[in-house]
Amino acid sequence: MVDRARLLEVALVFLKLGTLAFGGPAAHIGLLRDEVVRRRRWLSDQEFLDLLGAANLIPGPNSTEMTIFLGAQRAGWRGLIIGGVCFVVPAMFIVMIFGWLYVQFGSLPQLEWLLYGVKPVMIAIIVQAVWELGKKAVKGPLTLSVGLLALAWYVLGAAEIPLLLAGGLLVMLIQNRSRLRARLCGRGSAPTGLLLGGLLHPLASAAAQTAVAAQTTAAATFSYAQLFWSFFKIGAVLYGSGYVLIAFMQTEFVQHLGWLTDQQLLDAIVVGQITPGPLFTSATFVGFMLGGVPGAVIATIAIFLPAFMLVALVRPFVPRLRQSPWLSALLDGVNVVSLALVVGVAFDLARVSLLDPLTIALGFLSLVVLLRFKLNSIWLVLGGALMGLLAFTLR
Repeated sequence: MVDRARLLEVALVFLKLGTLAFGGPAAHIGLLRDEVVRRRRWLSDQEFLDLLGAANLIPGPNSTEMTIFLGAQRAGWRGLIIGGVCFVVPAMFIVMIFGWLYVQFGSLPQLEWLLYGVKPVMIAIIVQAVWELGKKAVKGPLTLSVGLLALAWYVLGAAEIPLLLAGGLLVMLIQNRSRLRARLCGRGSAPTGLLLGGLLHPLASAAAQTAVAAQTTAAATFSYAQLFWSFFKIGAVLYGSGYVLIAFMQTEFVQHLGWLTDQQLLDAIVVGQITPGPLFTSATFVGFMLGGVPGAVIATIAIFLPAFMLVALVRPFVPRLRQSPWLSALLDGVNVVSLALVVGVAFDLARVSLLDPLTIALGFLSLVVLLRFKLNSIWLVLGGALMGLLAFTLR
């Protein structure tokens, strides 16, 4: 039986992170690594990377899936549930407050000052996590090359999943080329060409975008059942960034059901971005607008439920991957590409976060403190928020 002290520890850790984890999935990964690997030593950097690779390969909110994985790692199946729930619930309540203010006053409170100070700190946290995890993920020239190649393709617009699969397959094939050559001995070289062609095809087409034809439909009658089903579908199939979430929600709630306007949808995404926790809590805001508190709770459960189901399904297989030379190499490739994607996101965030000498100095000093003094990153987040408030009041 799992020690109750471990369950309480899981609950407290993820309640804290769910309340203070600003900055999106990449920043969340940095905070999680700082908390559970560096400070609490629940697992090693390599184990953390393996879980991150698995989280990137399944649909849903990656940082929330990591909390579910980590809760299970620490406290079994009860920890799996408690870890994810405690990370999501604080954000859900905060977003519900924003939803109430929005319904009452028709606009959002101005919290630019909060993000102004917190975002530079988050960039520093991401850089530190990438540096430390990179020591484990980059195992030699092959993984370094694959990581750099994946980063270049990501910058050019390639989608995450084709990159993860292609990177994993490439490392697997090259590291096991002697085994592959033995299997293909006497069969000619055609299979090798087919394998490489199939590997490169996802990369060549990854940047292509699927156009969704807009159609005008009569607004469907609101129901809680339809609200649940709509968000469950989105949570079960969505890969990628918050921009992909916008596309799914726009198609479902604006075009298909006619329950939201484009402006309401954008406001929901903004609330998900300016509040701590996962961006998927934009669903909480939409649910509150459409159905009050019950709608908010239903929408939140629906969009996150697939993540719990998928992690529970995948988790038993993650440690076994290291027992196979083929699957271990595949995981090495997926891990280094996952880290490359985090680097790509960090570049994107840096462009909109390091805006002036103050934010640049705040980011640099935060990185120095993290690397030199090993301070708990949560204190830096609070310090960034305070600096943002001071800058806002003095301008």
